[in-house]
Amino acid sequence: MRLLYSIILYLLTPLVLLRMAWLGVKSPAYLSGWSRRLGISIPDTGTGPLLWIHAVSVGEVMAAVPLVERLLRDHPRYRILMTTITPTGAAVVRQRFGGEVIHSYLPYDFPHAVGRFVRKLKPVILLVMETEIWPNLFHHCNRNGISILLVNARLSRKSYNGYKKFRAFTREVLAKASKIAAQTTEDESRFIDLGADPAAVTVTGNMKFDLNVSPDSRRQGQSLKHAVFADRQVWIAASTHDGEERLILDAHRSILAKHPSCVLILAPRHPDRCIHVAELCAEFGFKTVRKSSTITCSADTAVFLLDTLGELMVYYGAADVAFVGGSLLPRGGHNVLEPAALEIPVITGKYTENFTDINQLLVENGAEMRVNSADKLAEKICLLLGDPQLRRRMGRAGREIVERNRGSTDRIMQLIGSFIPA
Repeated sequence: MRLLYSIILYLLTPLVLLRMAWLGVKSPAYLSGWSRRLGISIPDTGTGPLLWIHAVSVGEVMAAVPLVERLLRDHPRYRILMTTITPTGAAVVRQRFGGEVIHSYLPYDFPHAVGRFVRKLKPVILLVMETEIWPNLFHHCNRNGISILLVNARLSRKSYNGYKKFRAFTREVLAKASKIAAQTTEDESRFIDLGADPAAVTVTGNMKFDLNVSPDSRRQGQSLKHAVFADRQVWIAASTHDGEERLILDAHRSILAKHPSCVLILAPRHPDRCIHVAELCAEFGFKTVRKSSTITCSADTAVFLLDTLGELMVYYGAADVAFVGGSLLPRGGHNVLEPAALEIPVITGKYTENFTDINQLLVENGAEMRVNSADKLAEKICLLLGDPQLRRRMGRAGREIVERNRGSTDRIMQLIGSFIPA
């Protein structure tokens, strides 16, 4: 079945190249990494033992931050390679870790590409974040004696149903994983049902709860609010997708009718879309300031467009209320724990299947509200802006949930320690 899978991949090569070219038109960074994606060039990782972490994009990279920091601290003689698929993920790796971590794009799962990549680099271990199951990659790691650990592993219902259609092949691939550290008991059951060895699957919790929030993060956010927004009421719409911004700006227009001094921080998931989003803001008639410009906010600034990477946490801290995007439209949602950890009340749409358990936990404990339209979003934002006590209650509830569920990174480090030499 792996041979058939590889033949299909090779037959799809022209479409892969066309897709790369199309993505390169919108984001030139895709073109800059083409030789790595095709396995033509291999990163120089220097000498000494290598630990390899694969994190597909921004969300997975951010979830891996506590783990990478622990590996750098506890295993200083190992070099660390982090591969991503998206340029935004690559940018966050470089921004967050600089020269401490080597970055490369993961080659497409062509057998010749990943085989060459694995043979040249010879890592001690491959740590795969969340749900990235690549048959040829797993095969070549297994063939070369490289342990594979799926960490923070999860299977949404949609992914589970998809893999179920190829259960025999999925079983063959999962058998090559040395250990699967699942987020929840439900994830554990789904992996086992797909054919993973029950002895290889364990529940370690969700590493996203281990995000590093310094004691003065909220204070930094409040200082930013004072300096940039002159202490006006602020709500943030973060990690938004194409199509969502129109709904959010429509909601903002209704919010301004009741709270005329309020300002919206708009942070698209992909900063390369910010030109289009700025044009949309102008279409709505909102005076807009981009973070990357030298223009400062004035009393009539309605929208602050966060068009840079790596600053979202501090801008969450500057907000009174946070809407987390990818959820008003069927995109699966994004991480709501970042604002929750800063005691910011959270609002999402109804499409949150990528973070079902986390969102359910926040909703059940009064830290999150759900909406299903622009009108409902405006209604909830206005409710929270007008009720400081409700904001404080929701914020404290969110912070307590984060604190109660920490510890996954410690458990995963123990697993890793059994696979690499001391």
